Amino acid sequence: MGDKSPLGEEISYEHAYSPELLHPIPREDERSTLGLGADLPFRGEDIWNAYELTWLDVHGKPRVATAEIRVPFNSPNIIESKSMKLYLNSLAMTHYDAAASVADTIAADLSHTTGQDVTVLLASLSDSAAIGELPGSCIDGLDVECDTADIDRDLLKTTAEEVLSEELHSNLLRSLCPVTGQPDLGSILIRYKGRSIDRASLLRYLVSYRNHNDFHETCVERIFLDIKNKCGPDALTVYAHYNRRGGIDINPFRSDFESAAENVRLARQ
Repeated sequence: MGDKSPLGEEISYEHAYSPELLHPIPREDERSTLGLGADLPFRGEDIWNAYELTWLDVHGKPRVATAEIRVPFNSPNIIESKSMKLYLNSLAMTHYDAAASVADTIAADLSHTTGQDVTVLLASLSDSAAIGELPGSCIDGLDVECDTADIDRDLLKTTAEEVLSEELHSNLLRSLCPVTGQPDLGSILIRYKGRSIDRASLLRYLVSYRNHNDFHETCVERIFLDIKNKCGPDALTVYAHYNRRGGIDINPFRSDFESAAENVRLARQ
């Protein structure tokens, strides 16, 4: 991860625009642990929602907005989340003539850091996304014994040869920051077409991430690969909605049949 990461360090907040605060993490480093190379079995994006964005207008009056940030799945780098928070906070005492200028600035800086074109959409508080729900059936009410603390894709099973299309979700996702060990809680949607996935086995598998150290993006890609390899669906989408931390939530979306995700804000975000 390099020696300049601000993660886990006590850092004073900058009072001037500071794009150099952004800290890239190469996707290649994380994907190599999953056995992934250049030919990826999915497409998608990482949707970041920032709820604490503020800046000054030309008269020095504070302005506020929420920001939707979409980072392509094939960007060379992801951005360390604490550095994103520090960077966005550095805009707080900076003057801009319009919200569009703020969005353009953020998009340019994030595109430079990730190595791919990033889109940024600002919304007023009155126009921000309403609370929604994940589609399909929630599997959290199943009576299952969750007795493993290690991720094991062999937990995943199919129940029949019959091919169906199904949407399943869980609100029990939890993983740990790979550096600080802080917990990251969230919800996850599995949309697939193929042999029926045994719901109890899927829930046990997802719960096994509870003490797993990895970035949000890597967890979602691991889940995608494990379901694809063990259950063999003809089409698969894995879409995680992590709870906000530091005023930002991260929502990785990976699919082999869908190109873009609807940005659904859940109750804990």
